[in-house]
Amino acid sequence: MTIAVLIVAAGRGTRAGGGLAKQWRPLAGKTVIAHTIDAFLAQNLTQICVVRDPECPVAAKILGAYPGLLLAKGGPDRSTSVRNGLVELRDHGVSRVLIHDAARPCVSAELIHAVLEALDHAPAAAPGLAVSDALWTGVDGFVTGTQDRSHLFAAQTPQAFHFDAILNAHVALQGCAADDVEVARKAGLPVRITPGDSNNIKITQPADFTRAEDILRNSMTSLPDIRLGNGYDVHRFGPGDHVVLCGVRVPHDRCLQGHSDADVGMHAVTDALYGAMAEGDIGRHFPPSDPQWKGANSAIFLRHAVALARSKGFQIGNIDCTLVCEHPKVGPHAEAMRDAMAAIMTLDRDRISIKATTSERLGFTGRGEGIAALATATLVRA
Repeated sequence: MTIAVLIVAAGRGTRAGGGLAKQWRPLAGKTVIAHTIDAFLAQNLTQICVVRDPECPVAAKILGAYPGLLLAKGGPDRSTSVRNGLVELRDHGVSRVLIHDAARPCVSAELIHAVLEALDHAPAAAPGLAVSDALWTGVDGFVTGTQDRSHLFAAQTPQAFHFDAILNAHVALQGCAADDVEVARKAGLPVRITPGDSNNIKITQPADFTRAEDILRNSMTSLPDIRLGNGYDVHRFGPGDHVVLCGVRVPHDRCLQGHSDADVGMHAVTDALYGAMAEGDIGRHFPPSDPQWKGANSAIFLRHAVALARSKGFQIGNIDCTLVCEHPKVGPHAEAMRDAMAAIMTLDRDRISIKATTSERLGFTGRGEGIAALATATLVRA
């Protein structure tokens, strides 16, 4: 079963103000349509077609950031735009399709999966909110009557369909339709109603941007911000009688050469922390061209990375460091290295892993020319 997403983004959205069509305007750090596309990508729905105005330069720039998108030309009305998108998808082996308004950027994973599951029991499904407010009729600003709200629902998207059924319904459509549920019903397709979501708003008026931003920011802050970083470092051997690895002095018939104390393990861990924060590497914060860092204790660099992470509100989840060398043997010193790193980072030692491997006598480490280190760091901001 192949599921596609058809996002309708060809409208002008003039009621939302701002000059630029609402789907291309910024919202909570991205554009409206970027939030919409990302909501489906997050559910591993990667077959996406966007119906847009091909003459809009802003649309081309924004959508160009998503390689693999299918694009269709917008029509003079919604029904034509959707039909164009369905035709674009026709030769891609699609069995089910979700049709969604670009101006609904707050769509939830639960709502998406609910309409898809409903397609197991019907050829069409759509989310709807039961109308709970009293309904009036009015003329010239005065109430002229009331309307029974029983059995009334406010329609939302995405609306889900068996692909061939909705394509045939659109091809057969005469005139226009308010949405794809109307198209389906005109073709005689039963449409199952699934629960709507009050946060799944459609941006229509200027004030809707503020509400949508609040919804998106609340949903983002309710999840932890988890970052992964990796570090890699290499130092060659030179004359000496010991090496410093992860803060521990290990006797050896040579030492590691470097601008600082050449602690290859600590450097890899430090770079992993900087990487998780998108803060570059050690060289960015402690340039090797600066003589004050000549022979410096690498703990200075690591403490700086740890302090920077905590200043940004991150906690260190764990550290995993692998030392690659034939000699010296790391195993007898691994626990001392964990203790040293825990003390420097003020972190529980059970969050720190130090291990070693050889390269089976292959490459520069196998020839005993130096030591390499790889590290991974996890940062968590609740």
